[in-house]
Amino acid sequence: MKHTFSLLLLFLSTFLVAQTEKFSKEELVINPLIKGDLYTSKINNTKQTLVILIAGSGPTNRNGNQIGMQNNSLKYLAEDLSSNGYSVFSYDKRVIAQIIAGNINESEGRFEDLIEDAVSVYDYFKKNNLFTKIVFAGHSEGSLVGMIASEKTKAAAYISIAGTGRTIDQVLVEQIAKQMPSYKEKTAEYLATLKKGQTIKDAPPALQSLFRESVQPYIISWMKYNPQDEIQKLKCPVLLLNGDKDLQVEPKEAHLLHSVKKEAEILIIENMNHVFKNIATDEKENMESYSNPNLRNHPKLSEVIVAFLNKKV
Repeated sequence: MKHTFSLLLLFLSTFLVAQTEKFSKEELVINPLIKGDLYTSKINNTKQTLVILIAGSGPTNRNGNQIGMQNNSLKYLAEDLSSNGYSVFSYDKRVIAQIIAGNINESEGRFEDLIEDAVSVYDYFKKNNLFTKIVFAGHSEGSLVGMIASEKTKAAAYISIAGTGRTIDQVLVEQIAKQMPSYKEKTAEYLATLKKGQTIKDAPPALQSLFRESVQPYIISWMKYNPQDEIQKLKCPVLLLNGDKDLQVEPKEAHLLHSVKKEAEILIIENMNHVFKNIATDEKENMESYSNPNLRNHPKLSEVIVAFLNKKV
């Protein structure tokens, strides 16, 4: 009898969860290199608006995670937005599929690949006619990707989260100056060489991860794009977001974008860090949040995005 009662409680709890779930989730394959999760909102679905999330730098998956850095930032954002009436598609960067297949060739990667993938995702959903409006929301490196893809596809709106307002070489010099001041000049020298389309050899061990030969073509392709130039091309509504506890992309970057796109909405979210977490104390808590998959995102992030979409899309 006790066993039967326990099973009944389990059934009821499962049923209640199913009843209160505000979205459904299914995996979609866009092409051999791109697959992700489509979160379909079960409420307010007359809007028929889709938000495409674009991940930041590195081998980042649909949930916003990398090996050794699990924080579920994009997963939680997708859940929060879809719980508020907007469907969301978050996808693995193509490098994930290449790693799984064992055929990755880092030297062949170009920044344009990411733009092509974002446009391919847009085209996939545009052709199936499930959504009348499609929005790009890019995080960090994905901000510039989404910016360019929004112009190419004439997206309904564009959202930048922790996107830089300067070319990547300028940002890298500043980051190295903070982390390893003695290598600032060498970093600037190497990036100046790459900007000319030339490659470098024998970078010191401390800079090998940044300037290994196989990644130099990618950096060269990335430096060609200036976010301040690209954002001015957009005709759609724009939202610029940053957190004041972001250790990687400071709020000044959002202000730089806003300085050339005055009609854009901008908000610096208090106590939000680079992976969307609410950081109340110190840098130690900030860094630990990068590897805490159970810590939900700062609630203000989805609130602001939903308010923007309700008003502008």
